[in-house]
This record gives sequence, C-alpha cells and structure tokens, in this order.
Amino acid sequence: MFELVKGTQAASLYIAKEADDFAGLSHVAEKIQKDIELVTGVAPKICDAMPEGYSIIPGTIGKNPVIDEMIANGKLNVSQLDGKRESYALCLVDGDKLVIAGTETVATLHGMYHISEKIGVSPWVYWGDAIPRKQAEIVWDESIEFTSKEPSVKFRGFFMNDEWPSLGNFVMNTFGDFNVKFYDRVFDELHRYGIEPVVTLSHYETPLYLVQHYGSWRNRALIDFFARYCETVFRRYKGKVRYWMTFNEINETMNQAEPYHQAGVLFTEGEDHNAVKALVSHNMFLASAKAVQIGHAIDPENKIGCMIQYPTTYPRTCAPKDVLAQRFQMMPNYYYTDVMCRGHYTSLCTAQLRRMGTSVEMQPGDAELLAAGAVDYIAFSYYFSSVARATEETDCCVERSNPYLERTAWDWPIDPDGLRIALNELHDRYELPLFVVENGLGAIDTVEPDGSIQDDYRIRFLGSHINALRQAIELDDIPVIGYTCWGPIDIVSVGTGEMRKRYGFIYVDKKDDGSGTLARKKKKSFEWYKKVIASNGADTAL
Repeated sequence: MFELVKGTQAASLYIAKEADDFAGLSHVAEKIQKDIELVTGVAPKICDAMPEGYSIIPGTIGKNPVIDEMIANGKLNVSQLDGKRESYALCLVDGDKLVIAGTETVATLHGMYHISEKIGVSPWVYWGDAIPRKQAEIVWDESIEFTSKEPSVKFRGFFMNDEWPSLGNFVMNTFGDFNVKFYDRVFDELHRYGIEPVVTLSHYETPLYLVQHYGSWRNRALIDFFARYCETVFRRYKGKVRYWMTFNEINETMNQAEPYHQAGVLFTEGEDHNAVKALVSHNMFLASAKAVQIGHAIDPENKIGCMIQYPTTYPRTCAPKDVLAQRFQMMPNYYYTDVMCRGHYTSLCTAQLRRMGTSVEMQPGDAELLAAGAVDYIAFSYYFSSVARATEETDCCVERSNPYLERTAWDWPIDPDGLRIALNELHDRYELPLFVVENGLGAIDTVEPDGSIQDDYRIRFLGSHINALRQAIELDDIPVIGYTCWGPIDIVSVGTGEMRKRYGFIYVDKKDDGSGTLARKKKKSFEWYKKVIASNGADTAL
C-alpha cells in the first residue's frame, strides 16, 4: 500500500490537472500539491496528462474493478453513491506511484467518498453538492489536531460517528486496522483536551455491499454484521468512549418516502413499501438491542442510547379531529422509541402498523432480545415544530405554518418552547435521561467590510433554545445529559446541499459556486458560545 510519509520521493507523486473527464480537478491541483508537500516534505508533480505507466479508471458501479472491489470489501456506503449509481471518484495505486483524480457526474446531498484504504492516508474526501456538474473539491486533512495551541473555546463534548463501512468487512469478519487508527487519534486528541466523545455507530451509512448483495436491512443477516462491528469498536475504545448511539434518526426510516440514506432501502417494483419499512425497522431494533447487550457486557460504564429526530407537533385547533391528527403525526415517531426504550411493541406500535396496513413477524427469541436490549437514554435532534390538522382528504395533514412563530430564511419555524415541550413529552413517556445532540440555525452570514460576522440572529436562536433547555432541567426536573449544537464550523448543509446555509460559529470562506479559500474566521457567536460553555448555559445574554 502506498503511504504518504516523510521522505517520499517527489518523482513518484503526480497530480493530473486535466485528463478526459477530470478537467474539473484543475482548479484544485495547486492546493493538493501544497497540502501533500506540507505532509510529506516534497511537492508532487502537476501534469496535464498522466505519465506513461499511469492510468485513470473512470466509471460507475459494475464498470470499474477498483470501485467494485471497494464495494465488495465493504469500503463504500450508501450515502456515498446516490440511487442513480452515477457518482464516482477514484485514485489508482500503481506500485509505489500514486495518481489522484476525481469528479462526480451526479452529486448527492450526502456526496462524500472516502478512499483512505486505497491511498494509505486518511481521509481524502470527495465532496459533491446539490448541482450536477463536473467538479469536485478534494479536502485534505493533514492533521487530526483540533488546535496546536491552548483551545480558545473549551468544548466539553464532541458529537461524531464511527464510519461502519470504513472500519472493516464484517461479512468476512475482517478488520481494517488502518482506518481504525484514524479514530484512535481522534479519541486521543479529544481526551487530550478533556472533551467527551459522543459516538453514533451508524449515521446514514449502511455499507453498499450489504445493500446490493443482502437487500440491506430487509435481511436479518445484517443484525449479526452490525453486532460484529459494534463488538469490535466497543472493545477497541473501551475506556475512551462512554456515550454511544446505535442509529442516527432511526425514526426517519418510516417518515421518509424511500429511506435510502436511513436504511439503505430502494424499493423494487411491486414491493409493499410499508411492509418493507416495518421489516427493516424490526431488524434494526434487533441489531440495536444486540449492540446494547454487547456494549454493556464489554464495559458496564457504557451508556448506549437511541437517536431520533423529534418533531414537536401541535394540533392546528382545539377541534378533536385536529388533536387526533397530532397524535397520528407522533405515532410513527414514538413507534421507534417505544420499542427501543420499553423493549417491546406497545399498543401504539400495533396501532401504527394497522394504520400502515402491515404487521411484523416475530421470530423465536426476538421478544427476549428486545426486552434485554432496551437503551439507556434517548438522544434526539430538534430544529423546529409543526402543526397537524384533519382535512376532508386525510386524518393527518402536517404543516409548518404556525402563525405564532418567527421563521428562518429557509422557512423553518423558530420554536424554543418546542424544545422544552419535547424534553417533557419524552421524559413523561419513558423516564429516561435525554440528550439533545442536534440543534442549530441555518442562516446566510455576511462578512462586513471590517471582516467581522455579526450573527446576532444565531446567538438569539441558540440562546433561546438553551434557556428552554435550562427551564426543562430546573423547573420541570428533566434529566438532561448534555447539549451539542449543529455545528461548530460551517459545512455543506445536508438538507439542501448548500454552503450558504451556514450553522457554525466559525466561518469558512467557501461559496456554493466552489469559489473561496477555505480560510476560517470566528463569528460573533464564537465568543458568545465560549461564554455559554464557561457558565454551563447560565449566561446566554447577547
């Protein structure tokens, strides 16, 4: 395997500036050259075409042996290649020579592509965006260090995920030691600064091989594959990670029309969609329960939770049919927490299955596994609330048009009281500790002539939600483990694929058209959030 290490000969490193389909790489060739030189101490050669003996292998799934091998080895996941199967990016290792080239002909909202096993460094990330075009940006992470100096803001927790596909082939029960070392370094670095890692075991990343060859979570075989993966990371990171979550926003499996990102499901012609959603959810419940049992056996200090997207919902009016509509909206969400927290299918669950016109077939041992694998806490994301009403056409119509609430630039209601209500509703129902792991404001930030970014709107949004959180703790006696915002630094928005929809306290100079230097600067909210952390949420004043 080629490894970028100090002393690598410059003659063996090449970057193609233009080659066939890869002309889009030319605008980042110089950046890649500088980044590799920073790591290795030598500068790669930039060439207009590949030198003799090198080759570029463009292609899509089923046409590219390099890509196909990576899928077979479990190195790609469903969030990295979209349903059209046309996105690709690649590198080719030829002996001790490295050729880097890449593009995405059809970008996806989750357009990441990790190929660290092939090039021996971690991570090279190929980013796409929401606009199909022949252009890709390669982001080189030359260091895991969060800062080379004393941190200027003292985070207490870091919400992240282990990437299931990159850590090993859990069909063949092999383990990718190289990629695991990346996470070793991340956790060591976090602990060096006293930051508690909070890890999601599967964050929209079912391995693509399991999707293509096993039918994804339709197949009970994935239960044991997931269990092997969990056992591996639980053992590897015993004492380094205490807070785990099994599946990110698992309730979106039922809420999405086609839960490809959530559960690796693309419906086939003639399939009963609701039956498939119930089946894959059941298998994910069993996998989560196994993970809880394994995690507790390996380290009794482990706290393993479920994670949902919580949709606080109000009846549109006090009309009884609207109140029922609110209940119908919440049923598919409580369906998941009922099973994972209570350890069995409740009357709400069976009623929801009846509404869907389907059922779940329990196999011997399933009930016992669910009961023994109930989670320790509930983590959730909260961004906005909704309203529900009954109409002549349906008993549940959900809207975001609440006249009592202000709205964001993306038309999301701003409802801090909805967070307090969410915390109370969840604890009243389950009496488990709660963890708010996602909450934030996507907004357009403006760099002022003096270079400052006066994001008072973000401070007001986060401050009001943190105040609501404190009210739930201090006035309602709700046990809350913690709060992590989405997110500390500007990244491409998952929901819209835009860079201009910014969430961070740190501004990144990057535009939707690809321009920008990637330079970072603090926004006004940075110093504000530093104060919030230091006061444990007591001081949220602007």
